[in-house]
Amino acid sequence: MQRRLFLALIVLTACGSPARRPAGPPPPARRIVSLLPSFTEILFDIGAGDRIVGRTTWCDYPPAALAVPSVGDGMPPNIEAVAARRPDLVVLYNSGPNVTAARQLERIGIRTVLLDLNRLEDLGPATRTLGRLAGLEQRADSLARVMDGFTSSHPPPPPSSTVAFVVWDNPPIIIGRGSYLDELATLAGARNVFHDVAAPSSQVSLETIAARDPQWIAVLSDSAETPAFARRREWRAVRAVRERHFLLLRGSLFGRPGPRSGQAVLELRALLVRNDLVGAQHAAPLHEAPRR
Repeated sequence: MQRRLFLALIVLTACGSPARRPAGPPPPARRIVSLLPSFTEILFDIGAGDRIVGRTTWCDYPPAALAVPSVGDGMPPNIEAVAARRPDLVVLYNSGPNVTAARQLERIGIRTVLLDLNRLEDLGPATRTLGRLAGLEQRADSLARVMDGFTSSHPPPPPSSTVAFVVWDNPPIIIGRGSYLDELATLAGARNVFHDVAAPSSQVSLETIAARDPQWIAVLSDSAETPAFARRREWRAVRAVRERHFLLLRGSLFGRPGPRSGQAVLELRALLVRNDLVGAQHAAPLHEAPRR
């Protein structure tokens, strides 16, 4: 449940204030605490993994990240645990609780940077900023150009499936077009039935989900088990739940925008094609994303 809650927070949190930027060109950071799994992946990809001295419990990729000491859940961060790592830079996701934490860290002399990372188009700017802060601009720009091309390198096929992303079940919270998960669905050839919701996420009623009648319910899950809410009577008002049409999307891949978002698009596209074919032929109850 704790992992589900964190994954939900990652995709739900909307940014409420402008990203903080240092006043002048800072010296390259040598001791970095990364407080978002996406930032940790990017830092490793641009060659700054050996400078990360603190990470969140959820920073589990690449595998080398697990050797970095954890400073806790990270939302909001444990100020004492972060300070104990003696960082010269702390990188935080730009959200309300983290803005407060950044101010606390700045007051004790620790430089902080708050970065927006909500949609695929935020990846390039975030990567270039991290590269500048680490003095690795060339490598960061190379990675950023690849990520800038995610949408053009994966042109969306005509939508053949409808999906609703359910990131919390009580009360039901769904993903709108303000989230990169909505972008992944489009690029994979699916239509998010809540694309008309402008926010990254929104609380809705079960009756609304049932009325939108998605073919698939997508959930972020690191388990192969059917989500627990599927066993509750009230959720059986949703046809996809009755037919056990669930897409179980690995949180470590789909729960964060990052360098592997292109892989997420391809996996979701293949998953939808396979499940649509099997569902049409056999009405199969449940399939999950390929695991590696």
